[in-house]
Amino acid sequence: MFNKVSKLLLVVFLVVFTVQAKAVTPLIPAEPQIAATAYLVMDADTGKIIAAKNEHGRFEPASLTKMMTAYILEYELSKGNVSKDDLVLVSEKAWRTQGSRMFIREGTQVSLYDLMKGIVIQSGNDASVAVAEHIAGSEAAFADLMNQHASLLGMKNSHFLNSTGLPNEDHVSSAYDLALLAKAIIQDFPEHYDIYSEKYFTYNKIRQPNRNKLLWRDKTVDGLKTGYTKAAGYCLVASAKRDNMRLISVVLGTADEEARARESQKLLSYAFRYYRTHKLFERNILLNTSKVWAGEVDQVRMGITEDLFVTIPRGQADNLEASMDVERVIKAPLVKGQEVGKVKVTLDGQVVKEVPLVAMDNVPEAGFLKKIWHAIMLFFTSLIG
Repeated sequence: MFNKVSKLLLVVFLVVFTVQAKAVTPLIPAEPQIAATAYLVMDADTGKIIAAKNEHGRFEPASLTKMMTAYILEYELSKGNVSKDDLVLVSEKAWRTQGSRMFIREGTQVSLYDLMKGIVIQSGNDASVAVAEHIAGSEAAFADLMNQHASLLGMKNSHFLNSTGLPNEDHVSSAYDLALLAKAIIQDFPEHYDIYSEKYFTYNKIRQPNRNKLLWRDKTVDGLKTGYTKAAGYCLVASAKRDNMRLISVVLGTADEEARARESQKLLSYAFRYYRTHKLFERNILLNTSKVWAGEVDQVRMGITEDLFVTIPRGQADNLEASMDVERVIKAPLVKGQEVGKVKVTLDGQVVKEVPLVAMDNVPEAGFLKKIWHAIMLFFTSLIG
């Protein structure tokens, strides 16, 4: 009788334990099937890729190229090299550029801000060439500038030959590179980002809609850019923000306008449904202090230079652990921002994020006598340790 009761209790315990384990373990389905040549969905704050296929493959980006054209314009505005009120003289080349157009006229002057809207909202090839010529003198020189910025952004599989994305087999980018570019547009120049969510722009009495259908279908979507050529197929880089989590999706080579919107929505819905982004530490906040040898002061404050976010499967926040690996011996002089260790975040024993732990202040060297005394102390400490 005792054995039967014991076995029954054991079965009940195992059933309850299994149910509880299932309740706390998130069930993440496989990535959705995406009808695209290449795709990616990335968290904009952490850079984590949640789902992807052929994300580093090199493909013609069509009018997604104009994201780089707009990025450089925003960069030049931020540096004060140009102004939104600048009047740009439209050249014959810009006026004659084929494909999607803003319908600017040769010999007229157009404000740089209107041209920015023409690039982003109307996908104007004519506006792109006009901006390229205004900033760099010629479109060829501007393409060189595009490649320099691409290198700085870590876009290793991109090469630009024009400002528009008009077909050229040597004019290429990748889903990952385009996500990096979108991330830079959003984070580096937030003061201009609202343009990417505008649904219409009228110029020369011609009203044209933004080709990003998701702006009408999902109120959380606020950018970025569409593209199409026969070689590239239908492409879309989109971004959406829900509950303080921002995602960037890229689809390349879909079948039609409806497909690029539908497949982008599938990626965004999947990532928002099954993943969460958590902010763990803020930049420039004191995280630790440590002994400094041979310095004018004996302690150094330590922190991180960027907010620390992690993107993890939903329901796993309680399993996160953070630790600091600080250099065993820290010697002066120290420069503010100098790395003195690492902050590591793990989930179930696996590292999900690692960032430098840096000195928050300058620490000059101490005087001669203190340096000698600390050298002696370090010698004996090393013998003991």
